[in-house]
Amino acid sequence: MVNPLDLSGRLMLVTGASSGIGRATSVLLSSLGARLILAGRNVERLNGTFQTLCGESHGIEPFDLEDVPNIPGWIRELAEKHGRLSGIVHSAGIYVTQPLRYMDTEELDRVMRVNFAAAVQLAKGFRQKGCSVKPGSIVFVSSVMGLVAQPGISAYCSSKGAVNSLVRSLALELAPEGIRVNAVNPGLVQTELTERLEQVLSTEQFSELKSRHPLGIGQPDDVANAIAFLLADTGRWITGTTLTVDGGYTAQ
Repeated sequence: MVNPLDLSGRLMLVTGASSGIGRATSVLLSSLGARLILAGRNVERLNGTFQTLCGESHGIEPFDLEDVPNIPGWIRELAEKHGRLSGIVHSAGIYVTQPLRYMDTEELDRVMRVNFAAAVQLAKGFRQKGCSVKPGSIVFVSSVMGLVAQPGISAYCSSKGAVNSLVRSLALELAPEGIRVNAVNPGLVQTELTERLEQVLSTEQFSELKSRHPLGIGQPDDVANAIAFLLADTGRWITGTTLTVDGGYTAQ
């Protein structure tokens, strides 16, 4: 029986692969037969992910996505070293709690660079001649905060809203080139970020946040499953969409 999620022979780049959703996605994609290029800033943590992968011929390529202008050149180097990419998962991101009265342009620029501008440049690099195979697929990890909002995180909300708009535009532009572009919008997922958030909020505040998710807090694998679906042939007729994976958060 053919597995429609089979990714054998496909090379995938995953940013933010050192933890959370990026790590879970890397492990899942490797179990589906894909070769992985793990990207992030912390080599030690990337090695931790590398040790959990299935199969062989995976690679680690440290890179700081704040270096936005050099991303397309980096993608070309990866293709020359590892082969043409079949897909990219942009899971790296910055979450900042900063009310408007304290927001400074430097922090705003940093959030937009990594969450949004890096996504643009990753897509630009992917479509370069000789860097990807066709059909190809790009999946951005956005957030429900790109659809709704909370006070105090306007920079983060804006960056994710920009990603969701980017998906629709790039999907139309890159469809003639055989490249699909989609995003997933996770709700609250049990990651290190959530653990830090729990330390900042009071017990009552965190319980209230949890209660807004009818199915409870998600796990990284819940989001990884959606990403794999969009990357594989199961998503061959899906582009320009943002798939919400939030335990019912935005249904209210």
